[in-house]
Amino acid sequence: MIGQLVLALSILVGLHEFGHFAFAKLFKIRVDKFYIFFDFLFPMPNVANFALVKKKIGETEYGIGWFPLGGYVQIHGMIDETQDASALAGEPQPDEFRGKPAWQRLLVMLGGIIMNVILGIVIFAAVSYKWGDTYLPASEARYGVVANGLGRSIGFRTGDKIVKINGRPFTEFDDVYKPDVLMGDNAYYTVERDGQLADIKVPQDFLTKFSKQADQDSFFVSPRITFSVKAVQPGSAADKAGLLAGDKIVKAGGQPVQYYDELKAVLKAHKNQRVALEVDRQGQLLPLSVVVGKTGLLGFEMKSTMKTSTRYYGLGESVPVGVKKAFGVIGLQARAFAKIGRGELSASESIGGPVEIAQQFGGVWDWQHFWGLAGGLSMVLAFMNLLPIPALDGGHVVFLLYEMIMRRKPSDAFMEGAQRVGTVLILGLMAYVLVFKQVMKLFPKEEPKTEQAPPAKPVTPPQP
Repeated sequence: MIGQLVLALSILVGLHEFGHFAFAKLFKIRVDKFYIFFDFLFPMPNVANFALVKKKIGETEYGIGWFPLGGYVQIHGMIDETQDASALAGEPQPDEFRGKPAWQRLLVMLGGIIMNVILGIVIFAAVSYKWGDTYLPASEARYGVVANGLGRSIGFRTGDKIVKINGRPFTEFDDVYKPDVLMGDNAYYTVERDGQLADIKVPQDFLTKFSKQADQDSFFVSPRITFSVKAVQPGSAADKAGLLAGDKIVKAGGQPVQYYDELKAVLKAHKNQRVALEVDRQGQLLPLSVVVGKTGLLGFEMKSTMKTSTRYYGLGESVPVGVKKAFGVIGLQARAFAKIGRGELSASESIGGPVEIAQQFGGVWDWQHFWGLAGGLSMVLAFMNLLPIPALDGGHVVFLLYEMIMRRKPSDAFMEGAQRVGTVLILGLMAYVLVFKQVMKLFPKEEPKTEQAPPAKPVTPPQP
């Protein structure tokens, strides 16, 4: 998990800073330093100054810092976290940032964002070309869904079959989880339950509740599946009981078992107890006895009987797919900020940091998952840096656009003050994400318990 986080941040931060560096070099602006991660205690450039690795080549010192929450290029003649107005006294020199035309300085500031957008598109296109898009056809979820606590709280019941999303049929089960649905206005699912159709409305604050789930690997609903044993862990309770790959568990604790969620429910109810199983082994029914561990697991890998499909793309097809996926992330970020502004989404719950990012990578190194997440993070980094906050690229862009329109630049003193304000805002956000939010997780807030989930609203079945 840590390895994936460090590698992803190194790539994303390194290429972001390279975007600034490349445009600076293009316009013959001197770059004094190029660092992945900070070689000081951000935002104090004179505190704890040391690098893990550094080497000076020409006029630029290249290095890897010890403070892994960003990176920087020190562009000569520019007010940023490493230089203030007092360091820029005197007339601008030809190789200084402040001595270049506004349009060149604008491109230098946009360089990191441009690089992150290009990187995001390339990653999404490459992932689509190599692995394609694997999905579960909606028709394969023929046994309905398994609803967890969050799903039940909005009206889902285990066994419901989702037949429409926002009144329209769908072909891929993952459409159930699309941000357009979870963040949409007046979004709803239509389910078939006991031969009747019912609408289940998605609450405005549903995405906030979804992000607060105790089990981050769980969706609010998941396809209900029939299963067999794919593999047995050596030395596990399943191995000691004689369970073999290919077996189908048909009874547990005297109860018929057809679906995997039914088996999990029986095992959960019999933790640290011996349970009788009945398995179908190549058409022959065999009795087994197994001791369920304290986790409610037996130690076997489940094989779903549902068949997934994969959509593959040629080289030419993968590029527009990559563009669509990349800018889809930008669109999602913009919609999330709009919802936060309208009070429909909790800002505190929506903001994450390195801990939350590492958790998304998970503890297993899967290159497809790694690159898919890295592509998304690259687009998020581009979007966040474009926000008009002083000390971020977007803040510099706003001041440069002001200069280009008004034909005069803000004073160095004003720029230094704005830089300080922006730095304070960023530090406050960092303190919240890295300290306060993690401490508050140690004292979870109890959610109000409801005796019964709200009923789904019945609708008239369509006529043939």
